[in-house]
Amino acid sequence: MASVIPSGARDITYEVWITLVSSAQLVSLCEILHFVQDDNANPGVAQHKCAPHNCCMVNVFIKYTGDLHCDATHGPSKSKIATDAPTDNKGKGEAFSPTDLVATALGTCMSTIMGMKAQELSVDLKGMTVDVKKEMSKDAPRRIVGLPSEVHIPLPANSPHREALEQAALNCPVHKSLPKEINRPTKFLWEG
Repeated sequence: MASVIPSGARDITYEVWITLVSSAQLVSLCEILHFVQDDNANPGVAQHKCAPHNCCMVNVFIKYTGDLHCDATHGPSKSKIATDAPTDNKGKGEAFSPTDLVATALGTCMSTIMGMKAQELSVDLKGMTVDVKKEMSKDAPRRIVGLPSEVHIPLPANSPHREALEQAALNCPVHKSLPKEINRPTKFLWEG
């Protein structure tokens, strides 16, 4: 498939991109193959030149620093995180592993989407915690097979917003983006 790069833009093929869609759903990683960054546009934000829906993309730049470590930089905020391979897979476990970040993404996404729903409902979820366990396969290929989670909510079990908040968590973009092969039971504990 031939592509045309607009003047003032540069072809980007060797950076890793994470996609955030304005409708709060993630675009399939299969679609994230080739991007154009307009040098005059908002730094760290690119448009997928093949996307039929003109979604907003957020650039995450990853640099391999050696010894199974990577540094990732969030384009818009320039905040950084480091990763390391886990101790059970040739690493030192000195930071989150890439698969740990998948578990982290699930927990923080559920919390964030529940927080958004809580704001709409004028409910305070401050102090809510989420505990996500990451379960890896015992057979090859190495992969995540389970992400069971517990959400501890500082509201009473008879809260009139219970169903709305639980559905917000279960319909967060990360939940909806993970394949069905990853078992991810979610237990809600109402502790107010």
